[in-house]
Amino acid sequence: MPNYLVFLGTARESTPPAPARLGLRVARACVQLLEADGATVELIDPLAIELGAVFKPHFAYAKGRAPEALDDLASKIAAADGYVMVSPEYNHSMSPALSHLLNHFGSSLFAFKPSAIVTYSAGQWGGARAAVAMRTFLAELGCLPVSAMIHVPKAQEALDEEGRFQEDPDRWAGYFGRTLGQLSWWAEAAAEQREKQDPTEVSPAFQRAPDQRNAP
Repeated sequence: MPNYLVFLGTARESTPPAPARLGLRVARACVQLLEADGATVELIDPLAIELGAVFKPHFAYAKGRAPEALDDLASKIAAADGYVMVSPEYNHSMSPALSHLLNHFGSSLFAFKPSAIVTYSAGQWGGARAAVAMRTFLAELGCLPVSAMIHVPKAQEALDEEGRFQEDPDRWAGYFGRTLGQLSWWAEAAAEQREKQDPTEVSPAFQRAPDQRNAP
């Protein structure tokens, strides 16, 4: 049974925009569709995680000294088979709430697993421009995004507060399903290959310092 994390890329509870936390509807739709396909899924909400006022990534702490919330999420990231990244668009790029959360963790936790890009908006574009920037971000993080993406324009009309499609549910489910189906296919393939060979044997993990990335 595959295990996925759905990362919610909004931490705003105020309006505008209205309704508040529109992305939660989109994230819940992803959770429900993946669970209906037999997966175990957890929604990761940045509002539920205490990151601290000063940025310090999980890997920068001495062993055993990281905050419990970061340790718990690091363990969940390492154990997951794939990831769904749900984001609105900010200045033609991804949500700062999402990038800030993800930047707390090293790429070795995400590596050799797939991800899916899901964007949304209250307007007509569905956050599509954010998705372009997310491709390079997620590739560098190690969880390569699948080719199909999900864009939800006027998400407040498409989904209710529980993440249920309000009109044309079969059409929307099919649209989401193309991307989530790719995610599941690659997640299963990657899991099988990890059983055959430890990926760190062919590409050692970066776990010590950023200068590990430097070329000779």
